Amino acid sequence: MSEQFTELRIGDLVLYKNNQLIAFNKPSGLGVQPDKTDSKSLLDLAEIYSHSKLNVVHRLDRPASGVVLFAKTRTSLVSINEQFRERRVAKTYLAVVQNRPEKDEDTLVHFITKDGRKNLSSAKDADLPQGQKAELSYTYRGSIDRYHLLEVQLITGRHHQIRAQLAAIGCPIKGDTKYGFARSNRDRSIHLHAWKLAFDHPVSGERVTIQAPLPPDPVWNAFLEADPSLNPAAE
Repeated sequence: MSEQFTELRIGDLVLYKNNQLIAFNKPSGLGVQPDKTDSKSLLDLAEIYSHSKLNVVHRLDRPASGVVLFAKTRTSLVSINEQFRERRVAKTYLAVVQNRPEKDEDTLVHFITKDGRKNLSSAKDADLPQGQKAELSYTYRGSIDRYHLLEVQLITGRHHQIRAQLAAIGCPIKGDTKYGFARSNRDRSIHLHAWKLAFDHPVSGERVTIQAPLPPDPVWNAFLEADPSLNPAAE
């Protein structure tokens, strides 16, 4: 495990839990599941915390932060996966971008192609061979200094979709040098936060909304000061 997470207390990251599901507020830099590195993943730590095997429901890029949901049972996994396929899961992100988009609200439709060797996706207006349709909508939330905050509703779930689509309209995410931002953040994070996840509970059917507090970062803190509604406690 990297030095960055040596003092991490996984219990402090729990946002929601019951017999079927458990959700965490993933810090940037922590992978959701094991990869080619030797570092511990959120899944590893979550299984230690839960004393049981967990099922990965969805993924979140390593440099991003926010809500990650795991299923504790096969039944709950099947239910949530079905909701993702039917687009009944609402995925809301916050992104700090370099440039304010021309429109304060818009729906973006691109076609994504992935370069697995470079772990990079490209978003183009025209359909391309092997391209996957990618769709999201965004709303401008405000500005501080030279940065701008967008609330993003993810409609499809493609590789690096938000990063690639926002870069395609000239709005790269702060710290995301892979997609055109000028310089990286010191901790190699990007200012993309999986803010809310809403779904129907696998057993009760009740609508559940999980919201992840913003990371303790000067830029996020400045936006929170300007707009306290970004904090779950303010709702």
